[in-house]
Amino acid sequence: MAVLLCVFLFVADAQGMTSASFGEFDRRAKAGERLNVVFFGASLTWGSNATDPQLTSYRAKVARRLQDAYPDAHFSFHDASIGGTNSQLAVFRLDRDVLRHKPDLVFLDFSANDDINTADAEKLAAYESLLWRIIEEGRAPVVQLIFQFGWNVKAADFERMKRRTAHRSLSQVYRTTVGDAISLAVQRVKAGEVTVKQIWPFDLVHPGDVGYQLFADAAWAAFEDGVRRDVVCEAPQEMVYGETYRTQSRVRISTLGELPRGWRKESPNLTSAYFDMLMSRWLEDEVVASNRVGVQDAEGKKRSSLQEVERLKISFRGNMVLLFGEGTTKSVRYRAYIDGKLVERAQPGGKEPICEFDSASVSARANGNTHHVAVIAEDLAADRNHTLEIEPIFSPELEEQELRLESICVAGGDAKVFPFPSNESSILNDL
Repeated sequence: MAVLLCVFLFVADAQGMTSASFGEFDRRAKAGERLNVVFFGASLTWGSNATDPQLTSYRAKVARRLQDAYPDAHFSFHDASIGGTNSQLAVFRLDRDVLRHKPDLVFLDFSANDDINTADAEKLAAYESLLWRIIEEGRAPVVQLIFQFGWNVKAADFERMKRRTAHRSLSQVYRTTVGDAISLAVQRVKAGEVTVKQIWPFDLVHPGDVGYQLFADAAWAAFEDGVRRDVVCEAPQEMVYGETYRTQSRVRISTLGELPRGWRKESPNLTSAYFDMLMSRWLEDEVVASNRVGVQDAEGKKRSSLQEVERLKISFRGNMVLLFGEGTTKSVRYRAYIDGKLVERAQPGGKEPICEFDSASVSARANGNTHHVAVIAEDLAADRNHTLEIEPIFSPELEEQELRLESICVAGGDAKVFPFPSNESSILNDL
């Protein structure tokens, strides 16, 4: 047994997987090893409004500091940022966009996009699962980043920033380090070193180069703190916000069998409104429901005609279900049914509940191709199978309309997705 343990430790050390240690990262970098660094987040990680996100974003500045601090190391830097997304989608991106790179260090965003002034247990559970899996499965140290928007710094109301408090508390549990850009920005503005306008010269959401330099300063200080104190990240035995997102599945719809009438498999578009929303970077393929189909007339000319589109039906098992795909300027609304019941979403102020999802909610505002993400249902019973039906809503107009989806994403319980059991050949068949 002792010999086997020694062999395991030797192999783990050779693969850089002994522990999620900042000190070990420092040692390996000084020794000139090959190291992977992943920047995981949303548009503030990508660097929206930076003059050149590849050079003046916070991640580019941190990457340059790592190269300067460790000139003998061989770094690979990986951008895993999609603007306008939060930690719930991140749960289902973690394997593909982070862990497959075998990270040796991860900088983790999402505090701003999860809403810094709220602390709902659902998103906190999703965010915590990222910490748990990066540390426990990826064996990588984590720098948690608490980014902000301009109005957060103007208000400087730290008591109201419930998610900041919650994320800092999770840092203590998981023994990570924290790059708190909110505190740093408030401090520098109060000291007269910089103004809010200089940090956010264009809008109060995305900073300019001065702001990204501040973000980089906060991130680098947190990294240096981890190295100086030889911090070793460690996952607790029990998760603080529950284990719903500890088990998860992201299943491509195209792998589930025959598609219903009106649906086809395609590749993601190769153009987008924003580079961080170029979905060919983030999706493997798509299934597309369209109200029109290409045909060839008697004279051999190509034209399109209207076609019937059936509901997409899938079965799953889990506490929550989310759809991930692409939105375009031709995208439509759709209805979702769980176990035969129309999904309704409550609205504040006693307004009528919303009974539809809009796959163009982002792309219409951006006037270009973007992501589409929709949380369909939460708080489901995880001990039984559920059915999910997707019904595209096409207008009577003649122009082409579509719905583009890649994945059914399920978390909690067994977290399984499988074809809807049916004897109808036009519906998804059993494998």
